Amino acid sequence: MKTFILGLLLTYSVFSFAQDTTVYQLPPRFENCTSIDLKQLDRCFNEEVYKAIYSEFKHPASVKEDYTGEMAVIFEVNQEGVFKTVYIETELIALKEEARRVFSLFPVIQPATYNSNPTFKQYSMTLYFPLNKKNRPSNQAVVTSFETQATKKGNQIEQLTVLQQKAKQEFDSVQKSISKYTNKAYRSQVNIPFSHESYFRFDQDLNRIGTNNHTASKPYKYEDVSNYYDFEAENEALQKDTKTWAGRKIWNEHLVQLQSEDYWFTIDPIFDLQLGKDTEADFSYTYNNTRGVYVQGGLGDKLSFSASVYENQGRFAQYYNEYAESLKAFGPDPAIIPGRGIAKRFKEDAYDYPVAEGYLSYSPAKFLNVQFGHGKQFIGDGYRSLLQSDVSSPYPYLKLNTKFWNIKYTNTWTWLKDVRDDVTLDKAFRTKYIANHYLSWNVTKRFNLGLFESVIWENSNDRGFDVNYLNPLIFFRAIEFETGQGAGNAIVGASGKFKLSDNANVYGQFILDEFSLSDVTGGNKSWKNKYGFQLGAKWYNAFNVKKLMLHAEYNQVRPYTYSHNTIVLNYAHNNQPMAHLWGANFKELVLIGRYQKERWFAEAKLIAGIRGLDVNDGTDNFSYGGDIYRDYNDRPFDSGVTIGQGIKTTSINASGQLGYLVNPASNLKAFVNLSYRNFNPEAETLSAVNNSTVWINFGLRTDLFNWYFDM
Repeated sequence: MKTFILGLLLTYSVFSFAQDTTVYQLPPRFENCTSIDLKQLDRCFNEEVYKAIYSEFKHPASVKEDYTGEMAVIFEVNQEGVFKTVYIETELIALKEEARRVFSLFPVIQPATYNSNPTFKQYSMTLYFPLNKKNRPSNQAVVTSFETQATKKGNQIEQLTVLQQKAKQEFDSVQKSISKYTNKAYRSQVNIPFSHESYFRFDQDLNRIGTNNHTASKPYKYEDVSNYYDFEAENEALQKDTKTWAGRKIWNEHLVQLQSEDYWFTIDPIFDLQLGKDTEADFSYTYNNTRGVYVQGGLGDKLSFSASVYENQGRFAQYYNEYAESLKAFGPDPAIIPGRGIAKRFKEDAYDYPVAEGYLSYSPAKFLNVQFGHGKQFIGDGYRSLLQSDVSSPYPYLKLNTKFWNIKYTNTWTWLKDVRDDVTLDKAFRTKYIANHYLSWNVTKRFNLGLFESVIWENSNDRGFDVNYLNPLIFFRAIEFETGQGAGNAIVGASGKFKLSDNANVYGQFILDEFSLSDVTGGNKSWKNKYGFQLGAKWYNAFNVKKLMLHAEYNQVRPYTYSHNTIVLNYAHNNQPMAHLWGANFKELVLIGRYQKERWFAEAKLIAGIRGLDVNDGTDNFSYGGDIYRDYNDRPFDSGVTIGQGIKTTSINASGQLGYLVNPASNLKAFVNLSYRNFNPEAETLSAVNNSTVWINFGLRTDLFNWYFDM
């Protein structure tokens, strides 16, 4: 009995609910339909719609009277009872315009209701031409599905569900969310591509007395620099007055730029098209042919991204080609293009070298930014860096920037490769890892102090990426002793900068790989004193000439610095140094002048130095400390070690460049460059040849990275 009663209650509940739902939702109602039975409301609505269409529709004069075709119409009745056309599809524009006019004449009616609350309803219908009442269907009931619609003949109206209504408006709503592009990149976590020439444009603004920024760790993010440099105003000042789409894209804008409230992205082509002549080469001309794509964007306020893909073929000055081939990796490929990557042979005497870089940049809080990608890093205020430079090929990295008070703390973990024949395992490149810490402290308005530590380790004992070095607050030297003296190579360093005025500053770096106090005080010039230093100065608006910067820098690194007695634990990647381009055992003077006026720019550069090279002639195979890949136990003596030992070589690199910024949005530049290089060893060997080169080249380049030809 209880079961029977419960069944009756459930049946009554379901029946009651079904009955209630019929009155919860009502369709829109014309005045003629307000007093009829609820079950006939949809039919009445259809009748009134057709009646209004047939009474108001006027056949356009431009359309033939016997025209045969159809027109699909999606319309809605909004919460105020107003008819609006959402979409009209027909092959004739005149019919579309007439349909819009007819629906604009529809009266305001009672809107649809749901739970007694006004709501909108959306419908679709198909009108068949020639339009006349004979085409009206005998059954005017509302069609509730597309399948039913397909079986009907004549003009039909289809009522869409709420979900279908939203779905059919989704594409249009996305399109409507697109707004005018307003350079959101300038306030984003996107990196400003690190190019010395490009960074010169805002270098002074970052180095004014009283600013609390940190200029050593590069590349910078746009959101950091925008606090001191008005990208919007500078970009506006560089705009060319052009009205055409092609003109805007060539001179002023990104090729593709899209923005809404929640996201933005840009797409630009990459070009590096160069043609030149090396006076000493045995081939007719030099060239570089780079095509690629550069994408950057942001999702929300905290996540940004960037990617650049390059396809390259090139043949360079003879000395550069020889240097590239001296970096050759294990395997059949003939060269590594410095700063780019492994190259295969292209035709008979050129190279094909694909490159890809990219990263994700995420700022979960105002004081923290996390980046994961494939690229390069730089630590320093100068042209060179003795701590971490961008002269090697790109590599995978994880980077944390933490900024608070007067402190900026940069942690970088990188995955590197040793690609030499004698270190390969199972014909595969050897993997090693580097963890770097750099603490930048603005001690006063004028003085900045930086502290640096680094450790290099490899997959010895199958330890892989050692979690000991994930701790961002440790001293690596202690961990090195805990894991074994030969398990890692620790390097420490320091940097400093003092702002003399808003127009001038001096800076320096000190790198220490190994140090023996007793040997230093003993004055015997021990090999253990492995260190280097840098001193530099910048003068902005020199001689009261606006946008003229003069830059002087001196670098010195003693022999055997950055090297190690374990074969892969040197501070290098892909046969290229991770710090100074020349490795170790050198003295160098750098003089640079840069000038900018509107879109024009000019650069003059002189680099002169002394370095010591290995002999490697079969009778003398000692390491004299310049090649950081050599085992420092191969040294010829323990004391009397001086810079320039081995084959003492003087080198001069001088260059002058004149250029024009074609497009400030993509950083596309036209340029002509003239360079002179003199390489003069005291004794010639197979790897050290007296050489004097004049190289002139010109081209069109998207300036996204530094390319160093002054080796």
